[in-house]
Amino acid sequence: MSESLSFPSFTLDRLVQDVADVLYTEPCDVSLEEDLLDQGLDSIRLMSLIEKWRAEGAKVTFVDLAERPTLRQWAELLTPAA
Repeated sequence: MSESLSFPSFTLDRLVQDVADVLYTEPCDVSLEEDLLDQGLDSIRLMSLIEKWRAEGAKVTFVDLAERPTLRQWAELLTPAA
């Protein structure tokens, strides 16, 4: 019996939306290149994102994301190599 595994798609659009949600802003107001701390993301909000993404199968830690504080860098971490 073959079992198909489905992994969430952590696309850049998805990450922008998730970050916009925790910052209570519109996705168009979230920069892909600017440090997310400068955009208002704090450690509590970061932890809530990590917990949400881990529940969906992401293998990232607080340190992984904190050391790479832009959405473009997060997309690289969360998107498995083809």
